[in-house]
Amino acid sequence: MTTRTDAPTRREQILGEAARLFAERGFHGVGVDEIGAAVGISGPGLYRHFAGKDAMLAELLVGISERLYSGGRRCLAESAGAGLAPGATLDALIGRHIDFALDDRALITLHDRELDRLRDSDRKLVRQLQRQYVELWVGVVRQVHPELPEKEARASVHAVFGLLNSTPHLSRPSSLPDRDAAAALLHRLARGAFAAAAADGGASGGA
Repeated sequence: MTTRTDAPTRREQILGEAARLFAERGFHGVGVDEIGAAVGISGPGLYRHFAGKDAMLAELLVGISERLYSGGRRCLAESAGAGLAPGATLDALIGRHIDFALDDRALITLHDRELDRLRDSDRKLVRQLQRQYVELWVGVVRQVHPELPEKEARASVHAVFGLLNSTPHLSRPSSLPDRDAAAALLHRLARGAFAAAAADGGASGGA
């Protein structure tokens, strides 16, 4: 996942603080005034950027699903352009998702707790984007492990997402090693999970 080097816009600052506060105290436990204070503007001033808290939540949850899917598509296109082997493409997908899991823990917490608060159209869009993102992975996983049946590949991708997205559930940030070590550990675990699924899938497929 590409790291931004330019300063965040005011809108991005608001979303970042809203995500942090919503994750810490829950959607209903945070007022517009508090979000405004966190970015140095009045609560009513937020309405120049967003219609309200519901709009912030929708943009956060739809936005991260769009970012993951578009990033996954870009990863596959770049890998194809560079002539990378399927294993290297899978490594790139895993690395991008690990960046998200380590750097955007508040969004994972928000998704787990607050997705049902979105209006139906936004929630359906999130689910659609997530399904498309999963299918990107399924295709690559089956290129790396062709012996793995499609249904098991899909289940394995969901399981690996659960593994990688577990970062917010640690008791404290110091429960993880430093960032590079944590990323390397998560990468090994993800690769190991796919290899184990393929070994079992190959055994059951040949039975």
